Amino acid sequence: PKTVDASINFIKKNMNDGSCSPPPITTPSTWGATYLLYLLYILSFPTVIYSILYTLPYIISYFKPVPNLKEKYGAKWALVTGGGSGIGKGIVYGLAKMGLNVVVVTLPDPTLSPLMNDLREKFPELEFRCVPVNFSPGVDYMSAIKKETSDIKVQLIFNNAGFIITGFFESTPLNSHLVNFECNARACVSITHHFLSILITSNLPGAICFTSSVAGYIPTPFAVMYASTKAFVSQFAACVAIEVGNRGIDVVAVHPSPVNSNFYANVEHKIKLMEDAKSSAVEPDSITDDIFKSIDSWYLRDLGSMAVGTRLGTSFLPYNFLTGMFVKVAP
Repeated sequence: PKTVDASINFIKKNMNDGSCSPPPITTPSTWGATYLLYLLYILSFPTVIYSILYTLPYIISYFKPVPNLKEKYGAKWALVTGGGSGIGKGIVYGLAKMGLNVVVVTLPDPTLSPLMNDLREKFPELEFRCVPVNFSPGVDYMSAIKKETSDIKVQLIFNNAGFIITGFFESTPLNSHLVNFECNARACVSITHHFLSILITSNLPGAICFTSSVAGYIPTPFAVMYASTKAFVSQFAACVAIEVGNRGIDVVAVHPSPVNSNFYANVEHKIKLMEDAKSSAVEPDSITDDIFKSIDSWYLRDLGSMAVGTRLGTSFLPYNFLTGMFVKVAP
């Protein structure tokens, strides 16, 4: 009788609710699915934040006009290393279009004289100075740079010079590695220290831009010194940016995707990945405006699809794991 009464009461209650179905039953499997869903939400949160913070500056830069660096910093002079070809040459012409006088620091090769003649012909109202030097150990290139700039205030510095050596590390002569280190890293430190000291002492605003590389944030076998020096350059730029940001001096390192320049001309050992990248290279002057846009709103910027793709494709992988993957597939 008690069982019958209980059944009748259950039916009456459900009829009053407009339903004849029994109440849902929560099982341990339902709890597990719920907790798993919450865990996925939690784990996706850092990815969403990273994606927003990484993408937002690109959206802003897309709509941002190219700044006139002469007007922005009240500058008259700029200095560009590696200004004789490639990205550096594009920067030199871009600065001249803004009305800036330029000191071109580059290798003493046959292309230098035609370059300077062309600049003076196209921009007769401006002054162009040339410092033909080689960034190698034992070469006193700083004395030549200091001499040529002793009577002017250089407020815009573009540390662009650099090159790559390929092959197994131990098979390449040590001196070649040291020349690569001198050009890609030590020269940047010496030049930045000299001109930054002048800017701080003179209480002048200015900007320092470094041409780094996507190779600096992934393991890059067979181009050991190049990748290592570019990793240093990016870290160096970020650290200096923090020190001088509140003093009116902007510092940025850009990581271009492949550019059609002399960069690939003297590569002794061909690497398939580099050859594939070379096929998608863009003209140097096509990224000049993006470099200028980066100066006052970025600290580290990836330029082009390869640089951005490599960053996004590896950013979620621990560096130790990424290196291990390379070790497993290396020849």
